[in-house]
Amino acid sequence: MISVRGLVKEYRVPVRPPGLAAALRALFRREYKTVRAVDGVDLDLAAGERVGFLGPNGAGKTTTLKCLAGLLTPTRGEVRVDGHDPTRREVPFLRAITLVAGQKQQLLWDLAPVETFALNRAIYEVSAAQYRETLDELVALLDLADVLDKPVRQLSLGERMKCELAAALLHRPRVLFLDEPTVGLDVVMQAAVRRFIKTYNERHGATVILTSHAMDDVTALCPRILVIDHGRIVYDGSREALVARVRPGRRVTVRLSAPAPADTLAALEAAGAKVVAHGDAELTLDVPQSDIASVVSLALARCAVSDLAVIEPPLDEVLAELFTRGAEAAQ
Repeated sequence: MISVRGLVKEYRVPVRPPGLAAALRALFRREYKTVRAVDGVDLDLAAGERVGFLGPNGAGKTTTLKCLAGLLTPTRGEVRVDGHDPTRREVPFLRAITLVAGQKQQLLWDLAPVETFALNRAIYEVSAAQYRETLDELVALLDLADVLDKPVRQLSLGERMKCELAAALLHRPRVLFLDEPTVGLDVVMQAAVRRFIKTYNERHGATVILTSHAMDDVTALCPRILVIDHGRIVYDGSREALVARVRPGRRVTVRLSAPAPADTLAALEAAGAKVVAHGDAELTLDVPQSDIASVVSLALARCAVSDLAVIEPPLDEVLAELFTRGAEAAQ
């Protein structure tokens, strides 16, 4: 569904040193430098995949999405989305995709969402029957019945975001580019948006590529992860494999009914655990895979344990370590 080979996007950026003299010189002769935002990206996405596209700020995520959506022209490289060249902006291509950005809005501020829906129906030339069927489905999935006729300015952020998703999906796109779709939403609304995206993907076989700094979004939705750093793909694979490579151990969380003595903490570290955090009510350890059994047994024997959990290290910590250590950490 998506094929990218050697994608490069460069910007020519004016530069000048501070000061009045430099500002005056820039009026007559500007100096420029070339910034490479995307540097030789190769990727393939099959129909129906849900892929998390992760990286630090400025890594090239949004630039790559805009090249895939046809909003930016690559400096060089080849891009195909559903068999189309995005830079040509052909009507069949535009009908096949949608781009939803959590910080952008297409809803008309003083009109009800249903008015924007009707406008999008006309733009995409959706038949009345398909429009009604799709709108009914989206209203049911997103619980929009009570907000369709309210002016957008009277809606909460979560209600607006759900209406944005509905507006973007009325033409039933086969490719969804989602750029921070849950930004600013509370945890309840984030969960609702995630459920909807997953349901839409499963019902219609749509390909989803998601960027997000909310790791719960990625964990819930994306079996496959792409990690980009400094414009290059540094990892492409499953979340479990990434965690196993960067942080091969496990996170052990022990809830305590009494504080753990200092000698117990020392004994746990001697057994191979790293104490991440400890307090009167909870103890958090990072433990190598080979030492989990001995550390857990020691904790149960020497601590007043009320609950204990062994989980993967949090994905945001794994990514932070990956970016700190560099691309070799993912190899």
